[in-house]
Amino acid sequence: MADFARSAHPGVQAQLDRLSKLSPAGDRLGLERIAAILDRLGRPQDALPPVLHVAGTNGKGSTVAFLRAALEAGGHSIHAFTSPHLVRFNERIRIAGRLVDDEVLEGLLSEVLDAGKGIEPSFFEVATAVAILAFARTPADACLLEVGLGGRLDATNVIERPLVTGIANLALDHQQFLGHGLTDIAAEKAGIAKAGAPLVTQLYPPAVASRIGEAAHDAGAPWLPRGGIWDAIVRQNKLHYHDEKGDLSLPLPRLPGRHQAMNAALALAMLRHQDRLRVPATALSAAMGWADWPARLQHLSPGPLIGSREVWLDGGHNPSAARQVASYVKRHFIDGKPLHLIFASLTTKDPAGMLEPFKGLAEHIHATPIPHLSCFLPEELVEVAGGLGFAADAHDDFTEALAAIPNDARVLIFGSLYLAGEVLAANDQVPS
Repeated sequence: MADFARSAHPGVQAQLDRLSKLSPAGDRLGLERIAAILDRLGRPQDALPPVLHVAGTNGKGSTVAFLRAALEAGGHSIHAFTSPHLVRFNERIRIAGRLVDDEVLEGLLSEVLDAGKGIEPSFFEVATAVAILAFARTPADACLLEVGLGGRLDATNVIERPLVTGIANLALDHQQFLGHGLTDIAAEKAGIAKAGAPLVTQLYPPAVASRIGEAAHDAGAPWLPRGGIWDAIVRQNKLHYHDEKGDLSLPLPRLPGRHQAMNAALALAMLRHQDRLRVPATALSAAMGWADWPARLQHLSPGPLIGSREVWLDGGHNPSAARQVASYVKRHFIDGKPLHLIFASLTTKDPAGMLEPFKGLAEHIHATPIPHLSCFLPEELVEVAGGLGFAADAHDDFTEALAAIPNDARVLIFGSLYLAGEVLAANDQVPS
């Protein structure tokens, strides 16, 4: 599946059009192309401030959000590269705290595409090179990089000497690239480990943990899993964190869901196991309320799409993410208000696995397509939902689906970050 982007800025759109013509469709792993482009650009990766590199199946973007919030609360200037974008390509690249502006982005895209002639880089490789080039040219105290796909062969893994690396939650996803078992996927994610840089991870089943430990050992990276020299637990509406430096009792994150507390804990552990950036406890506490990551159990504001209805939005797109969202629904949506699910899925995903956790929670499934992308037909999703025992209907788009839902029902839009981006744009909630 090809990635894509659109821009209201004509200069940026011209470069994005150029990118779509020059780059082959679909995801491509490997470091040869990104390395060759960066060599032509003078190896800007060597001029970056200290890098914190984060991989994972689910939660890596939220972990980056907590890292950024804590570092900025501590007075640091931060670059951040994340993916995918929801509405605007600019969301991927935050330069010293601010989203890249269109004029700068146009020039960077042009420069990278010129350097990529004859190499045929992918969309993500170009985006990564643009971010690295931008970050190398603007002073900052640290640089946050979110892995796009996997880790070992991801374009962001051109960084040779990160300050610290981290791996968030692991689950089955992108098996066509990363392997069909969790241990294979774990090995690919752990490929970001580098000699001398702590690899901080969540707690995993023994076989998965063993594979990560082997990868860290082979790379010469100290491996610091949760449950070892650091740990965290949610108790009495607080996040309790412990490591060799002492204990912290912090407010729970503003981002909804118990899983976000563990994403925050991973960020805490990464920051407390590096020695270049000072982050006081007050900044760590502030980050719990500052961190924001759109389309992750986001309660939408009143707007042109939803009016004043209660609508929640989550871009989860695999069964593991669905279980986390369903857990939040079960814990918090306890007032008897009926829940209607607006659902879409790319053809590379597992719609049955994403819907199954909502059995007994969602009253009705409303299936829609995802604009501009290869996705299951709504009628196909209705068949999947019906096989699981759901009442379900097919709709031409998410606006039609929303209109078919009673005004007094609670709505959850789920299944794709691409769908989430379309919803945010339609409701005038463009991430900033």
